[in-house]
Amino acid sequence: MDSLLTAASIALSAGDALGALKRVALREDPPALALRGIAMAQLGDLPRAKDLLRRAARAFGAKEPLGRARCALAEAEVALASRDLAWPKKELASALRTLEAHGDRVNAVHARTLEIRRLLLTGEVVAAERALAEADLTGAPPMLLAIHQLLRAEVAMRRLRTRAARGALDEATKTAFAARIPQLVREIENMRTALQAPAARAIAEGRERTLLLEDVEALLASGSLVIDACRHAVLEAHIAVPLARRPVLFALARALGEAWPEDVPREVLAARAFGARKLDDSHRARLRVEMARLRTELAGLADARATKRGFALVPSRAKKVIVLAWPVEDEHARVLAILADGEAWSSSALALALSLSQRSVQRALSSLEEAGKVRSTGLARAKRWLAPSVTQFTTTLLLPAPPGVG
Repeated sequence: MDSLLTAASIALSAGDALGALKRVALREDPPALALRGIAMAQLGDLPRAKDLLRRAARAFGAKEPLGRARCALAEAEVALASRDLAWPKKELASALRTLEAHGDRVNAVHARTLEIRRLLLTGEVVAAERALAEADLTGAPPMLLAIHQLLRAEVAMRRLRTRAARGALDEATKTAFAARIPQLVREIENMRTALQAPAARAIAEGRERTLLLEDVEALLASGSLVIDACRHAVLEAHIAVPLARRPVLFALARALGEAWPEDVPREVLAARAFGARKLDDSHRARLRVEMARLRTELAGLADARATKRGFALVPSRAKKVIVLAWPVEDEHARVLAILADGEAWSSSALALALSLSQRSVQRALSSLEEAGKVRSTGLARAKRWLAPSVTQFTTTLLLPAPPGVG
């Protein structure tokens, strides 16, 4: 590598994209094209970056597999930055094998880091945590060490381990300052801010209070019976009863939890669970059936006992019943939570991240756009969706594949 390419590489590793471009902006050889692509990605021009990286990969050709692998790695990073979650995983895996075979340990670690980031974006928290534990960071530069600590903090937040998250962020901050990359320092501070933002609401005995993430962690460890409306489950200590696929049962459980220790009239339960405007005999019969199913699901945790006017929730062991709800209730809260990262998402990427059909996501986006909560850019396949960053609360509990449930 000649002196200009070396200087451009050093500038890029320090986050100085403009400094790198000054050295290679007019060059068309494969290494220069690749460096230009990475620089454009750092400057935020992702379409131009992708084009340059693909040109570089073609120019390297089959006789230079290492150069092609590095281009594939950079293109994978651009794909993640542009939320192109459909970018083929096989290409990243192939690049990783090539990098390891040629002894490029630093870029191999980078490739594994990108795979962990993709796992987190698609909600595969357990797999991301496993990959982080298995990562070998020997010889990794400060930038990659800081990114790994940042990823550990994100996993810890998703798993509701706030002390571990703070420790990882402290380590990430030290390493990021050593790497002297301002963008990375800002990203770490943004995550630290999220730890101090409201994460949920607790509803108990007719009163509400706002919770930070550490308060949610303490609540789930308190032994109370928690009706978790963030993840549609009923929790007590280490026991979790997922009801995400049983919406009627969860609606009944939440209504009973919000009224505890009082009972709930049958009319109210039918309206909450079935959307009934007026209670009739068919609703009464269905309500009895669904309550029997709820008792079966909550066996050992609570009972749904009939009263003169309706039903009441009676915990088996817990002394309190608390409903855990989102900071802001919205029909399409999960979509808004993903868009709250400030990045531009396609409807297909949102569907993949949320495990929903693309048509369902498109309907949600249309409703949100009519309400002025999101906006779109581009047309057809280039169409992307954005929402203003939500700074008033952390969206950790709204993200897909939450910890401890399922």
